Amino acid sequence: MAAQTDFAGLTRPRGQLDLATALQPYRGQLDERLAAHLLRRAGFGGSPDDVSRYAALSVNDAVESLVRFPSTGSITPPEEIYDVGAPQPMSAMDGRPPMKRAKIVRREARQALLALQLWWLNRMLSSQAPLQEKMTLYFHGHFTSHYTLRFPQITYNQNALFRRYALGNLRELTRQVSNDPAMLIYLNGAQNVAAHPNENYARELMELFTLGVDHYTEDDVRESARAWTGWRVDRRSAQATFDPQLHDNGAKTFLGQTGNFTGDDIVNIIFAQPACARFFAASLLSWFVYNNPESELVDGVAALLRKHDFELAPVVSAILRSNVFYSTRAYRALVKSPVEFTVGSYKVLGLSQVDEIALPALHQMGQELFNPPNVAGWPGGQNWLTSGTMIARQNFLTQLLNSQTLTQSSWLEKLPVQTRVASQTLVTTILQGDAAPAALYELDGYLSGAGSAALAALSTENYGQRISGAAYLAMAMPAYQLN
Repeated sequence: MAAQTDFAGLTRPRGQLDLATALQPYRGQLDERLAAHLLRRAGFGGSPDDVSRYAALSVNDAVESLVRFPSTGSITPPEEIYDVGAPQPMSAMDGRPPMKRAKIVRREARQALLALQLWWLNRMLSSQAPLQEKMTLYFHGHFTSHYTLRFPQITYNQNALFRRYALGNLRELTRQVSNDPAMLIYLNGAQNVAAHPNENYARELMELFTLGVDHYTEDDVRESARAWTGWRVDRRSAQATFDPQLHDNGAKTFLGQTGNFTGDDIVNIIFAQPACARFFAASLLSWFVYNNPESELVDGVAALLRKHDFELAPVVSAILRSNVFYSTRAYRALVKSPVEFTVGSYKVLGLSQVDEIALPALHQMGQELFNPPNVAGWPGGQNWLTSGTMIARQNFLTQLLNSQTLTQSSWLEKLPVQTRVASQTLVTTILQGDAAPAALYELDGYLSGAGSAALAALSTENYGQRISGAAYLAMAMPAYQLN
């Protein structure tokens, strides 16, 4: 069979995927490459110990351990988010000029945002339920909204909502997020009243969140907007309330049905459309498997969604167990987002905590949590890899791989002081061997000091500097940019 070489320099067999059996359970055994693949897609990667542990499991046991979230009790947000906009600090600023007060509020809001970002990044790194955090990130980019200035509790509450429904019911989550204060503020639902319907949320609900373009009309947008009227947000209490006096109680005709519909009715009608199941099926396949999935594959996942009444747990479980998930077509087929790249780097090095250097790095890479560019979210895919963002990735690795990191890593400081063995261990542990021959040659040369009078071969005297530099070279390789 002919072979093809991809972006990462990996050679793969060329051939058509057998779509008839693509969603059937994979009967092969996990090895370290496939275990690492599963941990990257269903989480943010794994430490060397994590990969070895999963490689010893069957596919069923490995997936089962990921889809069954351990009970962790209540989750406490960072203390900083409670201080912003509180009555006491605000009243204390009453005597200050308006511009000075506004500057203080903006600074405190920015500090709360950074605290919230760092808190979530560390949950991604340390959670015993990595798939729960991965799905929270998925919904954060799917049901997009923006950080709520001065009222970060509203933003945190939406994040907690996504976490609660990580593998829950898509229909119910859509219902809940429609009346969520963060969404009501972001898409003007809190200004949507019977006398002056606001169509922003009604449009994006169908176009970006559930159906896609060409599956509704402008009349459907107008009628849906009427059904969503009456919701209000108390920003101080971070709660949404429904005011029946502001709701349009008239008959509405939406997607071919007529009645005195509320927002809940709109969601039910949308989820009864065949296009809805296909929309989410394509989205989930693009998140977990590969971009632009075949129509037959989309139909198969859509059928699973309908069969399970839009409960995500059995559908995601089926995807993670499937032939297509472990196929060569899917392996390292997705570009890591900046968040995946960053958290995954801490993971693979065996580090226990994401530090503050990650926050400006993520901004420079193009993905600042709670601050998407627009309602469509981050474009993703190849858009993550530009000359500027690649430099930002390299700069982040340079900062991360310092001498202190070396002493904190559970395995990096224990590599043998032998050029070829150290080189092979780095590539095996960081990339599961997925490196082009030319990249391996460059890494060997770096550790041996070949071709450079300024660099001596790896030794006990220069161990920290050279191993950190070699780890950087491995993590800068094309394959490391891919999930």
